Amino acid sequence: MLVFLLYNNLEDIWTGSECNSCVSLGLHSLTNDTLYFMATLNQSLRCFEKFQQGNHSALCKECKATYRGLNELYSRMEKNRTLCIDIEDSMNMTRRLWSKNFNCSFPRAENVPVIAVSSFMLFLPIIFYLSNLTGWLGGRL
Repeated sequence: MLVFLLYNNLEDIWTGSECNSCVSLGLHSLTNDTLYFMATLNQSLRCFEKFQQGNHSALCKECKATYRGLNELYSRMEKNRTLCIDIEDSMNMTRRLWSKNFNCSFPRAENVPVIAVSSFMLFLPIIFYLSNLTGWLGGRL
């Protein structure tokens, strides 16, 4: 009974962690996607190690391309459902290093439209007030 419970628990962990997504069918090696992700991850981590001493703004500038490539690869793998828990954990740790430890960030493209619409909505009452005021003053003259 104990062996059966242990086997079921391990099988649940294997299934819940999506380990089949990272291991080839014969369970003898990692998939090509996983190997490529790990190589790209190692490239980013080597860049982090190279520039982590001193000013982190240099790290943000020099490692931006490799980190962005890793992030895009992860997004594609997520979309294709070829992720396992090891890849997710590696990416979480890398993102934490990038944003928390090194204080790097990417400007978000969707911020520009949000700021533009917010500014327009902020000035809309002022525009209506001024147009109403000029209409009222124009009627009195």
